[in-house]
Amino acid sequence: MTDFVPRYFTIEQSLRARIAELDAHAPLPSDAQLCEEFDVSRMTARGAVQRLVQEGLVYRVPGRGTFVAATRATRTASHILSFSEEMRRRGREPSSQVVERAHRTATANEEQRLGTTVVFVLRRVREADRQPVALETAVFPAARVAGVLDGELEGASIFGLLEAAGIVPTAGHAAISAEAATADDAKLLGIKRGAPLLVERRLIRDQTGGPVELTESRYVGALYGLDVEFEVELPR
Repeated sequence: MTDFVPRYFTIEQSLRARIAELDAHAPLPSDAQLCEEFDVSRMTARGAVQRLVQEGLVYRVPGRGTFVAATRATRTASHILSFSEEMRRRGREPSSQVVERAHRTATANEEQRLGTTVVFVLRRVREADRQPVALETAVFPAARVAGVLDGELEGASIFGLLEAAGIVPTAGHAAISAEAATADDAKLLGIKRGAPLLVERRLIRDQTGGPVELTESRYVGALYGLDVEFEVELPR
């Protein structure tokens, strides 16, 4: 029995493969051309392309067409993927360089938010195609991740390891700010001190609502961004 594959998914995957081979701002087939190539309705073709627009892989120019977006990684503010999955969806190869992994006593803030006195700290430089994109410091309740994060973590997806252990990252809260790169940021990310960073601090909870990860991610501003969808509230 052959599994059914939605037509929009077939179009989406085909375009992903093409995007990976094209330069930024290269044109992609029009909706009409996709309709002819895949024998689908204009609505199906437009929907497949719109999914890629929302992921930041392509952009539309009214009256001109659809084009490959620059390699700046972008995600929507209301949706968090693991860094590894985020980069793979953009046709880029994720990797990491571990710069610190250790157990230590929790700070007052960590104890309050994670509910523990001992934490496991994992600090990594996150890369896309071997280019440093972010400096990430993740703090976990040590007892909850005992035996889960003990192995090789250079190329690992932490979300994947947690999920495999029955700890499913599910929801959370993040605060985002703009900051200047410190000397440490500059050294590890290969940028100038004072360069703009997008800094995200978040607490992630698992499927039971329990705190599982307190993370600070310091993204190179020129390489990473957030798309925000919103509704306009009119004055009454």
